[in-house]
Order: sequence, then C-alpha cells, then structure tokens
Amino acid sequence: MAAVQAVVSALDVFSRAPDKAALERANTWLQDFQHSPDAWSTCNVLLLSSDAPPAAKLFAAQTFRTKVIYDLHEMREPDLLQLRDTLLTALGRYQTGPRTIIVQLCLAISGLALQLPAWQDPVKDMIESFGRNPATVPSLLQFLTVLPEELISNTKIPITDDEYRDRSAKLLTANAPQVLDLLSMYIQASGVTLALQAQVFNCLSSWLAAGEITAEALARTPLLAYAFEALASDDLFESAVSVVCDLIHETQEIEDNMQVIEQIVPRVIALRPRLVEYKDDPEKIRGLARVFTEAGETYRSLLLHHPDTFFPIVEAIGECSAYPDLDIVPITFHFWMRLAQSIGKRQSVSPLFMDAYKALMNVIIVHLHFPTDVTSLTGQEAENFRSFRHVMGDTLKDCCYVLGAEACLMSTYELIRAALSQGPAASWQDIEAPLFALRSMGAEIDPSDDKAVPKIMDLIPSLPVHPRVRYAALLIISRYTEWISKHPDYIPYQLQYISAGFEDSDSEVNAAAGQALKYLCQDCRRHLVDFLPQLHTFLGSMGSKLVQDDKIQVYEAIAHVISAMPMEQAAQSLRTFSLDILAQVHALAMKPTVATQDELQAVTNGLENLEVMLGVVQTFGDELPAACQNSPQEAWSFFDPFIARYGSNYQICERTTRVLRLGLTFFGSAVRPLLPAVLKRMAAAFESTGFSSYLWIAGKIIGRFGNDEDLMLRAAFAEVLERSSSKLVVLLQDKSPSTIPDVVEDYLQMLLQMIEYTPDILFPSSAFPVAFRAAMLALNLVQADIVFAALDFVRMIVTHDCLSPSSTHPPPKFPIYSAAIRPVVEKEGPELVGYLLSGLVGDFPEESTSLVVTIFRVLSALWPAQLLTWLPVVLQQLPVTSAPEQAKRQFMTDVSSAIQMTQYDKVKYAVIALHRASRKARERRRVNPMDG
Repeated sequence: MAAVQAVVSALDVFSRAPDKAALERANTWLQDFQHSPDAWSTCNVLLLSSDAPPAAKLFAAQTFRTKVIYDLHEMREPDLLQLRDTLLTALGRYQTGPRTIIVQLCLAISGLALQLPAWQDPVKDMIESFGRNPATVPSLLQFLTVLPEELISNTKIPITDDEYRDRSAKLLTANAPQVLDLLSMYIQASGVTLALQAQVFNCLSSWLAAGEITAEALARTPLLAYAFEALASDDLFESAVSVVCDLIHETQEIEDNMQVIEQIVPRVIALRPRLVEYKDDPEKIRGLARVFTEAGETYRSLLLHHPDTFFPIVEAIGECSAYPDLDIVPITFHFWMRLAQSIGKRQSVSPLFMDAYKALMNVIIVHLHFPTDVTSLTGQEAENFRSFRHVMGDTLKDCCYVLGAEACLMSTYELIRAALSQGPAASWQDIEAPLFALRSMGAEIDPSDDKAVPKIMDLIPSLPVHPRVRYAALLIISRYTEWISKHPDYIPYQLQYISAGFEDSDSEVNAAAGQALKYLCQDCRRHLVDFLPQLHTFLGSMGSKLVQDDKIQVYEAIAHVISAMPMEQAAQSLRTFSLDILAQVHALAMKPTVATQDELQAVTNGLENLEVMLGVVQTFGDELPAACQNSPQEAWSFFDPFIARYGSNYQICERTTRVLRLGLTFFGSAVRPLLPAVLKRMAAAFESTGFSSYLWIAGKIIGRFGNDEDLMLRAAFAEVLERSSSKLVVLLQDKSPSTIPDVVEDYLQMLLQMIEYTPDILFPSSAFPVAFRAAMLALNLVQADIVFAALDFVRMIVTHDCLSPSSTHPPPKFPIYSAAIRPVVEKEGPELVGYLLSGLVGDFPEESTSLVVTIFRVLSALWPAQLLTWLPVVLQQLPVTSAPEQAKRQFMTDVSSAIQMTQYDKVKYAVIALHRASRKARERRRVNPMDG
C-alpha cells in the first residue's frame, strides 16, 4: 500500500500548478517506478481498486502497456499467462470506460499477444470472452482495432523478424476471415447503435490499412454497401470516409480488382451531388474530397483509358478544387500533379482533360486573389496565405505541363488585359493574382518563346503603380531573366522598371527590385557589361537611400556583371567598387576622434557588400591581373590599423574576418608575405577580445599555408598557438566551455589544421597540454560539430604513427612527438575516458560512435593497464538512467577480456553493445509516464 500511495502522491503533483522542478522530480520518480519490477503488482492493485483516483488508474494501464513492451523478460512464462488474465479481467472491469484506459489495456494485450506464443489464439479467445455480450462488444472492437496498428507500427517490441512474421500471421492473417464475418454481423445486428457502427468502420479501416482484409473479401459482405450508405449519416460520416478511402486504396491492383471496382465507382460518382448539398459544411466537403481524390489517384489509368465512364470523378475533384475553403483545396493537388504526369506520357488524350486543366488554372488564379480588405487577414493568416500561394503555384506548373506554357501564359495575360481594360474600376487584386500566376509559371517557359512572353514584357511598363502590383511584376522579371538574356533588347526597359522599384516607398517593392536586379545581372551579365558605369552611378546616387538588404542585392548583381568581363577590365572594375568601401575603412581608422555607432554601422555594411562581391567573383587565379598586383598590401594597410582600433567591436570583427577569409581565396599565394603580420594581428586581437573569428582566420591560414617552410611564417603559427591557448586558459577560469562554444570550436578547428600540417609546432609546444584539455572539455558540449572536432583531434593524437612506429627507422621528430603525447594522455586519461563514455551514453551524435570505438581500441592497445584502472571508477559514475548496471558490468567484462586476449578489435563490440543498451534505456525514458 505504501507503493500505491507513493504513485498517487507523485501523480497528484500534475493535478496542481507545480513549479518546473517539482514537475520534473515527479516525472523522474514515475519513470523510475515504471522501470522497477514492483510496478507489475502495484499497478495491478491500482487498476482494480475502486478507491484509486482516475489518474492513477490510467497511469496503471499505461504502465502495463510500457512494461509489456520493455520488461516481459522480468517474468517467467507461467507468470505471463497470469498477466494475460489480469489484463483481461481489468478490460472486463472497465467495459463502460473511460475509453483511455480501455485503449491502453488493449494495447498492452496486443503487445503481450505478439510476444506470448503460449497464448494459442488470442483473437479467438477475445471474441469468445467479449464478443457475445453487447456490453463488452465495444471493448472487443477496440482491441481488434488497435491490434493491427500495434503489431505493424510499434517497432520497440523486442522480437526477431522471424518471430514477428510467424506470430503476426497467426494473429492477423489467420483471423482476417473471422474478423470480417464478425464485423459484418455487428454492422447489421438488431439494436446496433451508431457508436458501435462507427467502431465497426474504424476496426475495418485498421484491418484494410494493414492489408489483412482484401477488397475482394470485403465486397462479398454487406459492409461495402453499408460504408457508402453511412456517408449520409452525420454520426458515421468520418469513419465511413476512412473505410471508403482505405477500400479504394486496396483496389490499386486494377486488373485483380475489376469486379470490386465496378461496385465502387458508380457509388463514388453517385456522391457528386452531395458537393452541392453540403456546400455550407466544410467538414463534409473535406471528407468527400478525400474520397474523390483517392478514387482519382487509384483509378488514374482507368480515367485516361475510359473517360466516358470515369470522367465524372475528375469533374467532382475539380469542384473540390474550386471550393472556397483553402484548407480543403490542397487535398486535390497531388491528384492533379500525378494525372498531369500520366497525361505527359501519352501521345493523345481526351479533350475533356484539357478542358479540366483549363478550368483548374482559372480556379487557381481565383484562389490567388488577396481578399478585398487585406487588413482582414491577421499576421499568421497573411503568412499562411502567402505560403499557400506558392503551393498553388506548383499546381499551375502542372497546368502548363498539360496545356503547354504558351497557352497558359496567353490565357493569364488576357486576364490582366481584361482587368486593365476596366480602367480605374479594376481592383489591384484582379491584376496581381494573374501576375503571380505568370511568375509561378515562369519556370516552365521556353527561353526562345516569341509569342506570349514578349506580350507580357510589353505589358509590364503599363501596369498601375500599386505596390502589390509592382512587387509582383518585379518578381516576374526575376523569374524570366533567362528569357531576357536571349532577348537583350528588353534590358534597358527592365533596368528602368527595376530602378523605379528602388525608389518606391514600400520596402517589399525595394526588396523585389533588388532580387530582380540580382537575377538580371546573373543571367544577363554579358549583356550588362556596358551598363556597369550606369550601375556605379546608380549606387552613388541611390546607395544612401537603400536599406542594407537591398544594397547587398545590388552589389551581388554588380559582381555578377564583373565576373563576365575580361580579366583586366574585371579587375579594374572590382578595384573601383572595392576602393569606395575600403576608403571608408581607412577614413575611420585614421579619424582623430572615436567613430560613432552610425559610422561603424556604415563601414560594417560596406564590408558586408565587399564580402558579397568577393563571394561572387571568388578569384582570378594564381596570376593576378595588373590592377590587383599591389592590392593585398594596400588592403591590409587599411585593415590592420582598423582592426587594431575597432576590432573589439563584435560586428567589426565578424565582417573584417569574413572579408579577410575571402581575400585569402581571391589573392591566393600573393598574400604569403603578409601572413606573419596578419597572424600576429589575429593573435593580438583574440588576446584582447576573446572573439572566436580571429582564431577562425588563423585556422584558415594554417590550413592553406601550413606546408610552407618560411621560418617567419612558422614562428607566427607557433605564436598564434601559444597566445590563443594562454587566452583560452584565462577565459575558462571565468566561463564554462558551454558559454563560449564558438571559441572552443574555432580553437579546435585551428588545432586540427596544426596536427595535420604543423605537428612539429603543436606537439613540442608548451600549449599542447592546454590543447588536449580543451578538446576533452569540448566533449561535454551538445553541439555536434564541436563534438566531432574534439573526437577527431583526440583520435588523431592517440593514433599518431609516432606512438607505434611501423618501421625501425621512424622520422627523427617522432620520439619528440611521442614524449609529448604519452604523459598528457596518461595524466588526462581518467577524465578523457569519463567524457567519452558519458557522451557515448548521453548526448554524442549518433554518427560519432565509430570515432569513440577507434579511440577506445587504441587506448586498450597502448595503455591497457591504465585503461583497466580508469574504467571501474568512470563506469560507476555513469547514471543508471542512461547506462543500466547490467550493461556497465558487461562492458567492463568485454573490455577486460579483449585486453587480456590482446584482441583489441573486440573492444569495438563492447563499445557498440554499451551504446545500444544506453540508447534503448534513453528511448524508454523519453516516453512520458503520463502518455503510456
């Protein structure tokens, strides 16, 4: 009774308004209770006690279900049969509900039936026990409904594939005829209630979806007719829709099911008038849309081969597509897409389908209309509508696929002309919706088209000056730039329209103009070379008026044009635009007074624009053009004093280092003479700020130039390592690694470059122990990239050839490396093993296990005695919630055996077994005890 009371008390916490800590304590206690062997008997008492609170009874049922999945191994076989009787008794006790308890008990019985071969025929026994008394039939139907679902979907039940195949065949396949007969009897039994009929349909759906009851077998029963008749009932409608859809789906093998299809299709077509009858009931329309589209998709080949018979289904789906509720319309989209694909593979198709897609295109354009009062949409509604318009745009592409892009474009173009012909009476929505459609269909156009697209392009300048209309027109330009590239005569007009877009007061129009300019310059760059001075002038006059996001688009556009120029001309043009920005950097660096926040922001924006340009141009190759010969030194002469003065501003740090990174790519080997100075500045900047980006640049330089033998450069590598390691030690005195993950990550990435390219600097350095310890501490972080970097670094150290030279004449520095590595590993070993195992049974990414395996295998081979002394203490500290005691003992045994037998590869299996046991334990604990 004490255990019963403890459960009741823990559950009582959830009924109040507890603080988070109390909630977590109660949740953890209940999880631990569910894991305990005592839970079986305690939950039995709770479930059958008339005094237990409802929450405790539900929890008891949920616990039985959980323990049936995970803990049946705790019971002997005679006890399992007793457990079965307990669950059946409880199910009989709760025949009147609550339904939540009935469901949990039925799930538990299903899981037990799958794992208990001694229970010869569970379905037959359940029918005999619960199927004769009208009061218990609902419980039987609930069991029969969840049985196929549980057997098919619950992958956590611990049985082999062979056991599953054998047992599910006996439980499901062998009993399908009996279940079908039973459901046929119940559906028409005298006195049957609507609730029971709904349960019959739900059960039938479950067995159909599982593939255990065939359409052919069902068609020989009254259930097929009853399912369609039930669509007229408010109470049975939803369950009948599911049955009908599952039945249609099960007839997808057309030739094998023609007799059944001949019964289904007339009944489906007869439902079409209901679309008018139920026009004011969206839920009914939703259900009918599901039925019609399921029939359309399943019988797609029949639609195309026998349109005279089957086309009414297409017409019904078209009516569903035209329904004004935009939550229902998408149900039909997959059908239209698949049908379009099928039509595209045929040489000829009935005109009926062409008409259907023409009607569909007009329907979609109507749906694209913004409401008359746009302010009637809330923020989320507006966002949802915008997102849905793009989905509808995909369906317009299906229309193009069937009808041809030219026909669709011309039809849509005529809609715009018709709206414009109304003059001031035209609403902007009537113009914008077809414009959006033209944008969506842009991906389907032929870049050589000389009929429809010229008309559209000629129409754009005459569109009304409304922000939504201008926005849509600019995005058409963005989408049609490949066509414009083949028709360059349109470029001046498009540039003029885009330029006007930048002057619009609407920020979304400005953004669309930026996007249009970017894509125009990207796809038409060779035609725009002569326009570059005009773009430079535009930046000079309009630049200060543009918000930064739009300015970025302009600079990206310009960079695309530069990339199309001959190299010398491109270099000179890039220099012109870059110097505009670098002049701002130089001016601030030299300014007698401290820069204002606005001035710093302006330079930050300028550096971002330069970054965008360099990102597009990337490099001219190893041989720099004449205009760039002195540029590395010139640029660094601007950056060095600027970083020295303002590098403690985080935004300045981020932007300068990103530009420097692209500068390394752009200038290539030409930067080599500058690198010692750059590294010195990066080391000093990291020392004074702790900003990780300075380490990031250092790592990039080492990765690019680490093989260089220049003594000054290698001395700079060593200086960066020592100064950054000293700074990291200082940072970790006040902060935990989890608060500075960016610093830890970039430090590790730098170390990975050093161990790869400069081991002669890394290993003998006094900073090496700091580096190793930093990698260990990083193993405690949750960011996957950092964990992988740390594991990689540790792996590269312990597997270094210097520790087990393969030849009798190792490289001369190997003894130095080995002498540096061994004492560090031996000192940090216990903590390293602790971090590795804690991560393995904790938060390490799934793909990291192979790295852990490698490290453990090497530790067991090179430090066997030490590892065997480290492990017991570490294993004892692992929480049993993620590493069960049995799994820990087995791991210790397996590793010890592998070391004693010098079969170090067997360590792999020990690590994998511990990981699997941990994953299983953690997955179980992820299930909330209150959810079952």
